[in-house]
Amino acid sequence: MAGVTRSTTPRTALRVLGTLASGFGGLLALMPAGWAEQPHDWELGMQAPATPVDQHLQAFHDELLVIIFLITIFVMGLLLYVIVRFHHSRNPVPTKTSHNAVVEILWTVIPVLILVAIAIPSFKLMYYMDRVPPDSMTINVTGHQWYWSYNYPKEKISFDSNSVPDKDLKPGQPRLLTVDNPLVVPAGTNVRVLVTSTDVIHSWYVPSFGVQEYAIIGRENHAWFNVLHPGTFYGECNQICGINHSHMTIEVVALSKPDFAKWLQLAKKQYAADAPASDSPQPGAMLIAAARRRTAAPTGLALAGN
Repeated sequence: MAGVTRSTTPRTALRVLGTLASGFGGLLALMPAGWAEQPHDWELGMQAPATPVDQHLQAFHDELLVIIFLITIFVMGLLLYVIVRFHHSRNPVPTKTSHNAVVEILWTVIPVLILVAIAIPSFKLMYYMDRVPPDSMTINVTGHQWYWSYNYPKEKISFDSNSVPDKDLKPGQPRLLTVDNPLVVPAGTNVRVLVTSTDVIHSWYVPSFGVQEYAIIGRENHAWFNVLHPGTFYGECNQICGINHSHMTIEVVALSKPDFAKWLQLAKKQYAADAPASDSPQPGAMLIAAARRRTAAPTGLALAGN
């Protein structure tokens, strides 16, 4: 034990700090690989935000990282100070101090102030996420074992969205993320989703939107998003909802408003509530394919990461 104690010197402490700093720097160097609009193999960090909600979420996340980092550095500094200052060679006679009013007040008041500083923006963000802006487009989302149904009540169209089997995937389409009929929305528009289920609990989760809403039978939950630019965005159910849980795939295609208007006209003919069943290709297939090409993800290990 004496040998271990003597080995704890300022030089050793600095060496440990240097090793930790090198490892942290290496992680920072790798993080840009994860700054993508969609899932990518081996990505680190969160997907690039596609909505104002996710922009606020990631900004708050980054602020919390700064606070946590400063607290960690402060605690590490105190530990190193204690290790060096109260080493047996410097402090052969230990102090018998057992009470310090100033220190006890500080270690109570400072954490409370830190928590208040975190709570205020946290509550503001929660209310921002929960309050649906006016003049929103409404889409009903229903989870089934194991696919999603989408209904546009004002436009009077509805359709099912199923995961595309591996054998039917085309080059550039990510496995377990591509669907036969994606949810199509106009970019730059407030979209409210009303989420429910017909059987078990599912979760409608799109990471780049900052939206995760539970689909619960007999209950209608709501969320909203506004996609900042056209593109293709992926998500998955993150509730263990049964044997084919991995096929509860979500694909959202955001089109420009003129392109969405074209898609809507074609969709009304094929997806209208009173239209006969049809095996014709999905409406606006060329528009959707173009949006998919703009954000094609590599197949393989990519997942709709949490």
